[in-house]
Amino acid sequence: MVIDLRVLQNPQIHLVDSFEALVGFRFEYGINAVCWPRELQGDFAEVVHSLDVPQGITHLTPKRLHELDLTPAGQKAVKVMVDDLDRLHERHLLPTLDCVNGYTHETQSPLRTDVCSFHADSATAEADTWLCTYHGSSSEGLRNEEVICRVDVPETRQELLRLYGDRDDEGFTEWLEDHFHTLHYSPLPAAMPFQFGTGNLWRIALRYPDSPVPPCIHRAPDPVPGEKRLVLIS
Repeated sequence: MVIDLRVLQNPQIHLVDSFEALVGFRFEYGINAVCWPRELQGDFAEVVHSLDVPQGITHLTPKRLHELDLTPAGQKAVKVMVDDLDRLHERHLLPTLDCVNGYTHETQSPLRTDVCSFHADSATAEADTWLCTYHGSSSEGLRNEEVICRVDVPETRQELLRLYGDRDDEGFTEWLEDHFHTLHYSPLPAAMPFQFGTGNLWRIALRYPDSPVPPCIHRAPDPVPGEKRLVLIS
């Protein structure tokens, strides 16, 4: 099993050795991400190659996966993913399994607010995000001290202000919130992202009122031409 060295050295990340430990871990003392490192069995590439999906994100159901004509290795990969879905459903969560075949939205704008921009997830009450990449490039994260909120970057704030109408008032603050700019971050010059890795199951902290820890700053990878990803998210 391969774990990014920056994960091992990151004090904001805690590693566990079971799903039960992943569920039971409590975010506190600055730890805002917990990871269950796994070396999964099965041919996930075969599953991807067997899927005929359009550009963009396609939600996959267990029924669709079981209908694929796969070798035993491919069937083993399907079982791993369906078992993960079942685990999370048993926790009364709403996971989705997606095949990501690029994106249909613009991902290169400096003011982007898509999943490929470093961001924090948010909620109105206590919640967290679950993530696993089974095939393809994985998500990556940054320590909180390695980022600056995008609206606090002077040049970016000026551009946002121009788009709003050159009025730095209470309405501008609300506009930034409504358009999710306050949830997106820019890496500082010395920032070094860590990789979530393939097969590892993560649970990461969100921004919500009275959260005991800062949210985990992360992003999906930029699309790679010709690459399809298999991703679980809840």
